[in-house]
Amino acid sequence: MLTTELETNVVLPAEQWSPLAQAHRQRICAYTDPLIALHKRGIQHPVYDFLFSYYYLSAGALKRWHPGVGTIIANPDEHTAAPQAGTKFYRQVPTSKGLPHGGWTVDVADFVQQRSRLLDFASRLLPATEARPATLSCFGLHEWAMAYRSDTHGIRHADVPLRLGADGTDEVVESHKISCSHYDAFRFYAPEAREKNQLQPTRDTMVEMEQPGCLHANMDLYKWATKLIPAISSSLVADCFELAWDIRVVDMQASPYDLAAWGFEPICIETAEGKAQYVQAQRAFSERAQVLRRRLIDAIEQLSRSELSYTAT
Repeated sequence: MLTTELETNVVLPAEQWSPLAQAHRQRICAYTDPLIALHKRGIQHPVYDFLFSYYYLSAGALKRWHPGVGTIIANPDEHTAAPQAGTKFYRQVPTSKGLPHGGWTVDVADFVQQRSRLLDFASRLLPATEARPATLSCFGLHEWAMAYRSDTHGIRHADVPLRLGADGTDEVVESHKISCSHYDAFRFYAPEAREKNQLQPTRDTMVEMEQPGCLHANMDLYKWATKLIPAISSSLVADCFELAWDIRVVDMQASPYDLAAWGFEPICIETAEGKAQYVQAQRAFSERAQVLRRRLIDAIEQLSRSELSYTAT
């Protein structure tokens, strides 16, 4: 099996993988270091912290570099192991003529076995979403529906004021048609706002309802990417993270919250101009997301092929 493995995998010596790992870490630190500095001062960020609370991956884990399936990370020397040594879903590759100090690679069979339910669901959800036309008429009203009747239920971001106040927020909800297709947004609606949503998404209807114009469905590409670590490259994970970061900004700019003190100008979706601005951003995000969605689909398909190849050897 060793000969086949070396023939079918790229071997990265330390002088090649070390700068790649460092570059990835620097890329992520540009986003996370300012947040960590805020947290040390006891300050929570109302926009960006979401990416590390709703999505489970910590900043430290996001900084760790993984090359993905099809790569062997060579140990630097006989006394030093690669950083992936002994970590989950990696297995050791013994020494050989082409790998004098041995190395580490993703254990495809173990990953596929332990992540089988995830891979099955993602392999249905992502292509189904990709195939649908983008719907661009929700105007970010999901965040308003979450803040509906805040005098009764309170609001999720209690430290940030409502831009139009409680009554103004309620009026926006009551004067618009709300049509959120994303269950993980819909489930946070205020109880009275649920019946106002033209769609009633559930966990079981995600494959049938998610569409590529939805900001949250596109943010969730980062969720699927994190669940595929270390079988996909950190480059793909970081691309999905950056898309989610950018979408989160627009999602909150279009929300009922006043974030001017944090440097975010509002997208006033209660106006025609604000709606047009939102749709323009939504369309651009959809185009970016479709490229990443396809890369994730391809990565999952590669996993299946690699698992079959590994089993055959």
